[in-house]
Amino acid sequence: MTGPTDSITFAPLAAPFAGPGEGEWHALVEKVLKGKSFDKLVSHTADGIAYGPLTQRATQAGPRALRAAHGQWQVMARIEHPDADIANAQALEALINGASGLHLVMAGAAGAHGFGLSVAHLAQALKGVDLAGAAIEVDAGAVGEAVARTLVRLVAEQGLEPSLTRISFGVDPIGLAARGEETSPLHSLGPLATDLVALGFRGPLCVADGRIVHQAGGSEAQELAYALSTGIAYLRTLETAGLDLETARQLIGFRLAADADEFITIAKLRALRSLWAQVESACGLAPRPLHLHAETAWRMMTRRDPWVNVLRATTAVFSAAVAGADAISVLPHTQALGLPDAEAQRLARNAQLVLMEESNLAKVDDPAAGSGAFEEIGAALAQKAWTLLQEIEGEGGILSTLASGKLREAVAQVRAQRFKNIARRREQITGTSEFPNIHEAPAHVLLPLSAAAASGDMDATGLSPIRLAVPFERLRDTAEAFKTSHGQAPKIFLANLGTVAAFTGRATWARNFFEASGLETIASRPLATITDAARAFADSGAPIACLCSSDTVYAEQAAAVATALKQAGACQIWLAGQPAALEPELRAAGISDFAFAGCDMIEALARALTAAISAK
Repeated sequence: MTGPTDSITFAPLAAPFAGPGEGEWHALVEKVLKGKSFDKLVSHTADGIAYGPLTQRATQAGPRALRAAHGQWQVMARIEHPDADIANAQALEALINGASGLHLVMAGAAGAHGFGLSVAHLAQALKGVDLAGAAIEVDAGAVGEAVARTLVRLVAEQGLEPSLTRISFGVDPIGLAARGEETSPLHSLGPLATDLVALGFRGPLCVADGRIVHQAGGSEAQELAYALSTGIAYLRTLETAGLDLETARQLIGFRLAADADEFITIAKLRALRSLWAQVESACGLAPRPLHLHAETAWRMMTRRDPWVNVLRATTAVFSAAVAGADAISVLPHTQALGLPDAEAQRLARNAQLVLMEESNLAKVDDPAAGSGAFEEIGAALAQKAWTLLQEIEGEGGILSTLASGKLREAVAQVRAQRFKNIARRREQITGTSEFPNIHEAPAHVLLPLSAAAASGDMDATGLSPIRLAVPFERLRDTAEAFKTSHGQAPKIFLANLGTVAAFTGRATWARNFFEASGLETIASRPLATITDAARAFADSGAPIACLCSSDTVYAEQAAAVATALKQAGACQIWLAGQPAALEPELRAAGISDFAFAGCDMIEALARALTAAISAK
């Protein structure tokens, strides 16, 4: 039977309208920019990959095979409490409340960040955990084989068929070498791998952990190239041990960092799969989905205004899920402060559950497919990573490159540029370098992070973890120590000159600028006269001052007001904005420093904080 509409052809609603070309769009944008360069709208990755505000649809790109098991990813709960009984309670609590697996973080592992489980008490930490039902990801560190043997024993004690378990053992001797630690020779993997395969475990046994490069400040291409070369080294080792390549590749998994840049994270995780498929093809293997565990990035975590970390982590989870990660772990928002409590762990777990169960992210395979932005960035990133991989392999492989120090030096260059961008606010850290809250309430943790783990100090021999917020946090710590010893925070007076319309923009900017160091800003009312300015400064109790207004008002009043403030006792005077031609006059009047967009904030704030503290 046919219906009344069977012979009707439906056209798209947009069919009568001509689609605008990219040239037309550019022409309209140029008008809005009013002579400014279009390049200001173009962003660049740490690898120099450019991506603009508009991309064409990638019509030739189809969905990729991402997760091995289509649908939901494994919601992993980090278990790292050094007390085995508490760790066990946390593990059971997580599994009861939505987690589908446990991320076992051993003390000293790449993802431990000051805490972790011990091998001796691992069985107690897993008491009552059904190893057939819960997926397991191990962050093993130096005790990989011991952890693997323990898990094998626990599986046997539960009477389970090993092939039915989902255990990623996380053995990573190359990761130890990358971090500058002593490691066992790769050939020692052979007997362990042979034993696990004989027992029926499916793996992965080894993990190529790109987080090590990411949390040391490296670029996306460096992270991918390191992970790929590590995977190749394990593949060769397992083949040498007598395993066929088909079996060997199933014993290798990957672990990457997911951060708050969703474009880069999605492109990076998707690129890994295509790159490893190239490796498999070169080995004569038909590509198959790899096992990818993503964890939200350590380097983006902050100690100040840690609640913003919830938003960062949510974006990172979204990105990892869209990119097809098989398992995802979330660093709780207080991770940089210490051992997270139950509330922080719950928020971390629920961020995944909301995105999976309520936002339905797991119901679409490869939703980024065909997006010009993701496809273009991913293709460029894959090319960069493949070139770096060829360089590493040409030097004899990842262990040779690590021994030569070349990778460490290359990562150090990228890291230095990142810190430079942060200092000049080319990259912002909300709640730390932007919109700080100097009156924030302290967040609760079970145990505080050790000074060494929180410092971000680099180990000269390996790839040590850093956090990008550390330079600002050190300034805040200095200001807080002063407040503790003196009963009040160090202060700076904001002299608001002229009308409200004249000073509000720069006064607001200056407040955020100076409070990023922990300085408390004392803002004046509109100052009508020089005498008013001197009196308001004296009443503020601040030892240093910053003038805030428009360029027009500066030309008329700044020099005279600065002279008056100097006479009133200001030991350091700033001006919000660039002085341009007024600089000689302003410096002669006593203005020694200028705060403006693009200046080195860390250097400038250190001068202001030192002056405010020294004056007391």
